[in-house]
Amino acid sequence: MIERYAALAPLLEQLTLHNMTPIFVGGCVRDHLLGNESLDIDIELYGLNDTEQLSAILKPFGKINEVGKSFGVFKLRYGAYAIDLSLPRTEMKASHGHKGFEVTTYSDLDFTLAAKRRDFTINAMGYNPLTQTLLDPYGGTNDLQEKRLACVDPMTFVQDPLRMLRAVQFAARFDLTCNSQLLELCTQMIADGALQELPKERIFEELKKLFLLSTKPSIGMEILRQMGALPFFTPLDLYETTPQDPLTHPEGNVWIHTLKALDIMASLRSGEPKSDITRMFAVLLHDCAKPITTVIENGKINAPHHALIGVEVGRIFLEKITNEHHLIENVLPLIRYHGAVRKLYETPPSEILQLSTHVCIQDLIPVAQADFLGRGIDEDPPQTSFNAGEWLYVQASQLGVLSSPPEALIMGRDLIALGLTPNEHFKEILNRAYQAQLNQLFFTKEEAIAWLKTHLVIAL
Repeated sequence: MIERYAALAPLLEQLTLHNMTPIFVGGCVRDHLLGNESLDIDIELYGLNDTEQLSAILKPFGKINEVGKSFGVFKLRYGAYAIDLSLPRTEMKASHGHKGFEVTTYSDLDFTLAAKRRDFTINAMGYNPLTQTLLDPYGGTNDLQEKRLACVDPMTFVQDPLRMLRAVQFAARFDLTCNSQLLELCTQMIADGALQELPKERIFEELKKLFLLSTKPSIGMEILRQMGALPFFTPLDLYETTPQDPLTHPEGNVWIHTLKALDIMASLRSGEPKSDITRMFAVLLHDCAKPITTVIENGKINAPHHALIGVEVGRIFLEKITNEHHLIENVLPLIRYHGAVRKLYETPPSEILQLSTHVCIQDLIPVAQADFLGRGIDEDPPQTSFNAGEWLYVQASQLGVLSSPPEALIMGRDLIALGLTPNEHFKEILNRAYQAQLNQLFFTKEEAIAWLKTHLVIAL
């Protein structure tokens, strides 16, 4: 492991020169065993007696953040690495919620006892770079090999309600199966109201990790269902009992379709977190109104206006888990227009220009693609192409409206230049001119002015 983090050798040497034993802990050890390098490094310092001394030692290595100093935690930015250096500590539940713990730090502590506070065995391993030995008191290595997620201590695990959601995203990210004990613990935590204890920001952050860091978020969503968490995330709890037309959705109900579409969307992620999380939530919620709109008439299953009604259903869902209003306002149009890509296939450019004023086409295409490809049964050859999306991408790019609508050719100043005095009719005139532009009745500023003179100004 030390070879992977050779850049940290000067820092480690300084710490050992001052009689401290640095132990790599947590995610960086787990990631190393999985063959990955982590840029977030947690180091526990054994033998540290003077935190002021530590500040002086760290100063030459980079910017220090002492915001957690009272809890024995120092944050150091060292090259590409974000390093947390901390004293070994124990935690005891003291009050309600995921932060309600009393923390006791020690200059020295048996590693097994120090690691007992951690959530999962795969996160309770350590690595001593001085002796180059792995410390694994709770069998995390074996659990990784067996692709199993298990808690360290059942008694302390249930004290932190956030750990249930961490189990969900860890299982999905590393393709792990929760062992029966962990699944039972999480199920009981949910029944006891664990989700209600958490602030929406923490719920949202764990869902973000699930959607941005896993290749198969469906694993995490299915674990949420098994734990009995879906009623908290209604209407997701209604997806499984909402049927779909077997001709267009041979895969089955809305839950099955949504999970398949989420995994497709994960494979289409761009690497830009804001866009990716917007698209992932749009896929999660694109059929969120089907449970309340689905009807069966003459043996045919249909969900009329589910995209339109889904805007309000989606808003209620998102506002329950996040205060990021910009995200919400970007997701809702994707719900509303998720079916537009196929409907507009090979339509006139004016239809694409109109669409661009309602939704970001660059985000809409992969959402529609995930919806389209997330159909069919596993035995069928999977769909791999999305002709309607490919066509729309080319057309929108050529029209310059892939990420935003066209700028208006006619502005208020143009009306004033034509001799009009600003009045209550200006907004109506500008709106009519913009609609004419979208309908391609003119293409240049000069043509727009001529159109104005003929169709609007003279009439007024």
